Amino acid sequence: MLLVYTHKITPRVTYTFKHICKRILGVEVRFTSKVEDFIAHDSLKMSYAKQPLSHELFVRSNDLLFENGLSDISVNVQAWDNTKGFFATGERSNLPFDIFAASFYLLSRYEEYLPHVKDDYGRFLASESLAYEHKFLNQPIVDIWAYKLKAVLEERFPEYKFPERKYTVQPVIDVPMAYYFKHKGFLRTIGGTINDLRRFKLKQLYLRYLVIMGFKRDPYDTFKWIIRKQKKHNIKFVVLFLIGDYSTYDKNININKKQFVSLIKSVADYCDVGIKASYLSLDDIRILKKEKLKMETITHRAIKAVRHSFSKLNLPTSYRNLVELEMHEDYSMGYIDTMGFRAGTCTPYQFYDLDFEVQTPLQINPYQCLDYGLLKYHSELDKREHLQKIINEVKAVNGTFVPVFHNYSFSNLDRWNGFRSLFNLILDTTE
Repeated sequence: MLLVYTHKITPRVTYTFKHICKRILGVEVRFTSKVEDFIAHDSLKMSYAKQPLSHELFVRSNDLLFENGLSDISVNVQAWDNTKGFFATGERSNLPFDIFAASFYLLSRYEEYLPHVKDDYGRFLASESLAYEHKFLNQPIVDIWAYKLKAVLEERFPEYKFPERKYTVQPVIDVPMAYYFKHKGFLRTIGGTINDLRRFKLKQLYLRYLVIMGFKRDPYDTFKWIIRKQKKHNIKFVVLFLIGDYSTYDKNININKKQFVSLIKSVADYCDVGIKASYLSLDDIRILKKEKLKMETITHRAIKAVRHSFSKLNLPTSYRNLVELEMHEDYSMGYIDTMGFRAGTCTPYQFYDLDFEVQTPLQINPYQCLDYGLLKYHSELDKREHLQKIINEVKAVNGTFVPVFHNYSFSNLDRWNGFRSLFNLILDTTE
């Protein structure tokens, strides 16, 4: 166990140390403000304050973990070996940067509460982030800092044996539209037909009616392939179905159709099923609650996993709603068009509510790769190369790689050509 001496034990201090020490390094951590308890402790220990007590392992603290609310923070990012650091500490500190304050800044998404430019959907852009500006978005920087702390602790306490954690993969299958042509109803089918004719999409029109008449499988119906993959791997896929009402943003088929209910039940027999929260539920907890209860009625299980439509987050409201409805696993933390580490970590962590200054039960599972983010690389070789780079970063710190693929990215449609093999590449990294 690691004992940390600090002049003031705050919720921010306990939250950040537990993520770095317990979740990443696997070491239990306890805190004290009593000098005599600290001196008496005969195992791992360090002080986190403005001044060291004596000659102990010491990290000079930034003020961030002892403040409340938001303030205008000056962040000066500097090079640190093969990575970056900020909140410099000075000569007497055993680490050149306060990795705890810096980690809190990234994990809490502090910068997303500050004024920033949003895209057309109101999302926080990768280009607005500190990580993008200073070119460390492609590194799980919090985990890298944790291993730097581990190296300093090993040097000071060579007899202590740290537990080893293993690299894992958590695949997420997002289902905003289960079928491209089937089960859409008469009016939507006629509307699609007219649209195909108006745009001279004759090949698509031909395919539409082959599918509707049962001569060909719907291109978005890749669920048999997904289940076959699940059967071959011990890792449980998380499959998130959109079951919200039809709207401008969400266009899945009606949840009252027995074919759709049957599909969800069959996938739930093999995978962990959750919900893709509809766009309209982002600002209305009543809609979200309705969708959750509807899915629980279908699966006869408590729904834990959720991902927001269009990867949109309205912090802190989106996450507070999940906490209130006791949905404890979120898969929305990432960027829609850029691979990387939005929260700076590849280790699942708890949502910290900056307004209430409290750690919540909601586990955020940050994703590093969305299939749409791979589309900007034109050749399959380029896609594989960039995907492998991000996987290697996660492997280097024995973290959790979370890729998000859509059911239709496993189709045989032109733009998704080769995505099955990319998914296979990810699954093979665990063997």
